[in-house]
This record gives sequence, structure tokens and C-alpha cells, in this order.
Amino acid sequence: MDRLDELAVFLAVLETGSLAAAARRLRRSPAAVTRTLSALEARVGARLVERTTRRLAVTDAGRRLADEARAVLAGYEAAIAHEAAGPLRGAVRVSAPLVFGRRHVAPVLMAFLDAHPQVSGELVLNDRNLDLLDAGLDVALRIGALADSALVARRAGEVRRVLVAAPSYLARRGTPERPGDLAEHEVIYSSTQSGPLEWRFEGPRGPQTVRLRPRLMINAVEPVVEAAVEGRGVTRVFSYQVADELADGRLVALLEAYEPAPIPVQLVTAGLRLMPPRVRAFVDFAAAALGRLAVVRPA
Repeated sequence: MDRLDELAVFLAVLETGSLAAAARRLRRSPAAVTRTLSALEARVGARLVERTTRRLAVTDAGRRLADEARAVLAGYEAAIAHEAAGPLRGAVRVSAPLVFGRRHVAPVLMAFLDAHPQVSGELVLNDRNLDLLDAGLDVALRIGALADSALVARRAGEVRRVLVAAPSYLARRGTPERPGDLAEHEVIYSSTQSGPLEWRFEGPRGPQTVRLRPRLMINAVEPVVEAAVEGRGVTRVFSYQVADELADGRLVALLEAYEPAPIPVQLVTAGLRLMPPRVRAFVDFAAAALGRLAVVRPA
């Protein structure tokens, strides 16, 4: 737990008058605010706020700490403002999924380094959602809904799940007109996630689920795309994973009227208040750059 963050949470509780109001201001859960306050009290060795069912009352120890906390945070903010006035410097560590990171985040990070010569960068490519604090990351690009409500997200757009096949395959086996037709087709299944062998679609009559009997299963996306380009069957992937192949005609999009809802693309950080200027600048830069990509629809 960041010690400055503990002080900021404590002051938010005092300024808003309740744990719930502080949680809303900080965009955290009430339970997270309670844990932070309790941890600070344990560190100080004294009760800082008396909690009753009707109100909160600051103790003498709490008043003394509040005065010191305001001075500490004011000094921190002044130091940050002074640092932000000069050139950005320091390191930015970023995580992203393998394919999206290699194709799109790596160019964005390199362009950011070109614009800020005193900043260094590290890109960690991993299809698992790494814990930012445990992995020492500043920013992570996540595709999909966030499971960790403690993270702060900046939406950069959205991607789609697309059904594709090669023209050679369609010439040989025909083009499916509706999801149910896939039962008669050869399916290449990307087994990168656990769960039932099925694809879900959204049609005019509501959700549809198609159970699959794949002809080929692969636990990595790039060979799945290669197999589809070779005409080995129909597959479903994220739109950004086949953007080049769709653009040059090696693959054709199918059943577009039945595509499921778009999936958010988000840049996440551990917090806003104590974010270094270089990290804040990178998030702004990356959100704008990703939003301009044809493979990522604006949010």
C-alpha cells in the first residue's frame, strides 16, 4: 500500500464525512476505503476516526495527523508540479496482450519515446492479465471488462469478435448465411480460453449459441489465423488480429449481422492521484493513438 495513498484516503474520509462518500470521490469500494483507513490506524497505533452508525468523528490523534498529512501531500503536489514543468524523464513499463501489443502498442510506445528523449520504456507482452503492482507495471492494456474494480481505466476504444474464412475455403464449402449453418462447416478453434466449445452470436431474434465440433484446435492465435488463410476452415478472432488479412482479401468477414457486442479496449493504472507525469502523459498519448487505429473503434 502506498503510504501517500493512505493519507489521501484518510483526508478524503474527513473531508466528505463518511466512508461511502470518500469511496465515491476516490472511485473505490467502501470496503477498500475501510481497509485503507484501518491499515493506517494500525500503522499509527491509534484510532483516527470514531465510527458510529450515524456519523464519523475525528479523534485528537486524527486531527494531528490530518494537519501533517495535508502538509505532506501539499509538498508532494508541489514537487510533482515542479517536475512536470520540465522534460519528462524516467521509465514507463507497459503490459499488453501478445498480438495487440506487438502490432499496435509497440509502435505507440516507440513513438512516445521519440517524442520524449529522456524517457525509457519497457513493453511486457503477455496474454495473462498481470497484476500491476506485483509485476512493477505502470500501465496495462486490457481487452474486455475489468475484474479488478480498484484499477483506474481510460477507455481507448473497442474491438469486435469477427468470423472469417479464406476465399478458397468459401469457394470449396460455400458461405454460411446464419449461425446454424456452421454445423456443416470445418471450424478452426482458438483454444486460448477455457470453457465450452461454442460461439455466441447476437441476431435479430436475440442471442444464439452454436455448439462446435472443431476440425482443428490451436492454443495460439497466430497459427489459427495462418490456418484460416490457408483455407482450412472458419474461425473467430478479434478484429485487430486479422486486420491486415481482411484488408488485402486473404480473409473474408462472415455473418457480420450476427456479431456479438463490441469489447472495450482500456488502459489501466493503479491510481490517478499519485501518477507520475510521464505515466499520465503516456496514457494520454496512447489513448489518442489507439483511438485513431482502424482496427479499434473509438469509444
